[in-house]
Amino acid sequence: MFKPSFVTVRNAAIDLRVAVTGTGPLILCIHGWPELWYSWRHQMEHFAARGFTVAAMDVRGYGGSSNPPEIEAYRLSELCADAAAVIDELGGGEAIVFGHDWGAPIAWNTARLHADKVRAVAGLSVPYTPVGPVSPLEMWRERYEGRFFYQLYIEQPGMAEAECGANTASALRRIYYGASGDADRSLFAEKGSDAGLLDGTIDPDPFPVWMSPTDLAVYVAAFEASGWVGPFNRYRAQGLDADEIGSLANGTQLTQPAAFVAGALDGVRDFVPGLDLFDFAPVFCTDFRGSTIIPGVGHWVQQEAPAATNAALDAFVDTLD
Repeated sequence: MFKPSFVTVRNAAIDLRVAVTGTGPLILCIHGWPELWYSWRHQMEHFAARGFTVAAMDVRGYGGSSNPPEIEAYRLSELCADAAAVIDELGGGEAIVFGHDWGAPIAWNTARLHADKVRAVAGLSVPYTPVGPVSPLEMWRERYEGRFFYQLYIEQPGMAEAECGANTASALRRIYYGASGDADRSLFAEKGSDAGLLDGTIDPDPFPVWMSPTDLAVYVAAFEASGWVGPFNRYRAQGLDADEIGSLANGTQLTQPAAFVAGALDGVRDFVPGLDLFDFAPVFCTDFRGSTIIPGVGHWVQQEAPAATNAALDAFVDTLD
């Protein structure tokens, strides 16, 4: 198993556990829901071998990082400030930033809110769209009226925590499998508005080969220790983001070199009926250097297809001065 070193970076009252390997310019990797620094293990080894210091943080609320209970602690501005603190501590104030799932909006918005610290940015699975003045939850409420949508279910504190916490190992297997290319997006299958998050999902036995029992055990141990409140609070904070960031005067376009990588079978692309969200990848980036959509792969792109993901990120990094 890959074993990096670990450091603690402090941002105000928050301690951030950061896995680190390699030497050279900094690449910061930011994971999504429900994951850990460990989601970047394949990229960490690869880019360390290329001559980079590669750091992957446990986002606040996850793993070994601080786990505040308040919803407001998970605003994008707070999470981006965490990323900026890691960049200052480990990169001397500058880094290339990769983000996946919720880590992608953190990466994109760190590039916007802390532009001087982000040399270049790549998002995985979630393209950059600027935070607007209206909460995305309001849009989902309109588009999914009478149907289940996981973010609306999560919005109510306590329900999702109880469902997933009842059997953390099974919940994680179901979520990982259900959003993967192996399960054809079953996590996002149509169901009634009164369904639970895990209703209709499959607990696979055995799990697909891209995540071994040893890998799964890393996630299970972390979530059994830290719980689910912080990870779910990120979804609940979206209205606060709209209030805080949605009307900022600074421009919404990103000017840093940018790229996008995703799996062709990722359910995120179909969240808005009739639109392919992946088409938005270049729209708000003035120096966009390409999208790579990997066939046969679902949401966990850097774990399901590490070689193809590394190749896409290599191509992007190779365009930088």
